[in-house]
Amino acid sequence: MKTTEQNIEYARFSHLLLDSMADGVFTVDKKGNITSWNKSMERITGYHADETIGKSCRIIGFDRCFGKTCPTGVKECNIFNKGILDGKECFLKHKSGIDIPVVKSARVFTDSHNAVIGVVETVTDMSELYKARHEAEELHRKLGDVNRFDTIIGAGDAMMKMFVAIEAAAGSDVTTLLQGESGTGKERVAGAIHFNSRRREGSFITVNCSALSESLLESELFGHVKGSFTGAIRDRLGRFEEAEGGTLFLDEIGEVSPFIQVKLLRVLQEREVERVGDSKKRKVDIRIIAATNKDLFTLVKEGQFREDLYYRLKVFPIHIPPLRERKNDIPLLVRHFMDIQNIKTGKDVAGLSPSAMRALLDYNWPGNVRELENAIEHAFVLCAGDHIELIDLPVEIREDGHNKEQNAQQSEIESSTVSKDKGKLTRERLRDVLAVSDWNKAEAARRLGLSRASIWKYMKKWDIPMDQPNGSDSLTASAVSP
Repeated sequence: MKTTEQNIEYARFSHLLLDSMADGVFTVDKKGNITSWNKSMERITGYHADETIGKSCRIIGFDRCFGKTCPTGVKECNIFNKGILDGKECFLKHKSGIDIPVVKSARVFTDSHNAVIGVVETVTDMSELYKARHEAEELHRKLGDVNRFDTIIGAGDAMMKMFVAIEAAAGSDVTTLLQGESGTGKERVAGAIHFNSRRREGSFITVNCSALSESLLESELFGHVKGSFTGAIRDRLGRFEEAEGGTLFLDEIGEVSPFIQVKLLRVLQEREVERVGDSKKRKVDIRIIAATNKDLFTLVKEGQFREDLYYRLKVFPIHIPPLRERKNDIPLLVRHFMDIQNIKTGKDVAGLSPSAMRALLDYNWPGNVRELENAIEHAFVLCAGDHIELIDLPVEIREDGHNKEQNAQQSEIESSTVSKDKGKLTRERLRDVLAVSDWNKAEAARRLGLSRASIWKYMKKWDIPMDQPNGSDSLTASAVSP
């Protein structure tokens, strides 16, 4: 038999134990009135113990109990019939009136004669997890917004054909091969396909196949089991399994070794994977998009890439044109990147000077859209006014434009005789030629026997507007002065 002093110490210990718990714990008697209330319940609900002891448990305001709303009386509460409740997600009502997401569990406790004394309930605050889940959903939504069709900038015929192909690919689970130079936006196209497909709620997993060695890439793609190699201290899911229900994007697929090619072929054929060090086959439900900046067909002919894998990958090929083949899109892209940089830097840059835009249009863009984006970001660092000037652009673009300007000036000297035969160029004559040329500077230059650079120079010198007086802008002019 415990002494009175022992009972007091035991009760004190139990009280300290409950108050040290991170989860909320409270008890109710068989009438549903609260009999104890630990510190975590005070934190979670906002109610102090003095405000709840002796009150009905309805003060907590759980929105769900055993799949229905909280009953009006304790006799209707199924906990006394079922005796147990495990891991029920619901909301309780905080003292301030806001809903708090929680997981609650409950147990009926009885006396030595099996008669019900009351119920003990635990409450886990899920606010942080709920917030993280909401943020993840919001991030997924924003990621989907980033990968909408209308965020891929382009207006020419080549881009229109690509948009049609993206839409067709998004409507199917077919394996897709994206072919294009570095910097053309292959990952953006892959994202557009995924986030406009039926798999949009699934994961979009990206693996750069050129960034890892053969052994690391094998583990990254297929996963491994504990002990399969030195350092494998636990089982690990591969990217194929992580992409279950979604899309796996294999970038730089032309860089993978023959060994990895064999394993990829098996996945494409069987839709199942084996982790490194394991013989168990695991089925995967995924969509595969691959991308390369190499000519895979040439690699096949040279024996560097498996022909059977090549045809498995290019079930539906999409060509992404390089920027030099769609220079009419440069002003649109420049405007897009300038809007981004204005927001990011807090600046208010309105456009580009004619010489800066001319340099961008004349440059060959070996780095494609990515290089153009970097060039605009570079220019924003140096730009001190409301327009980007030629001097603000990266040196390789300026030097390329300078060489072309020198060539243009030489061409102008060589054609001076033609120009003189047609009469001295005046402001009025230049405006007349621009008018009959629909304000097309290249056509006006051809008619006058001058270089296009000279036309730009004279227009600037004589303060001739870059767009037509009636407001019908040419693509270049509208981008210079948005």
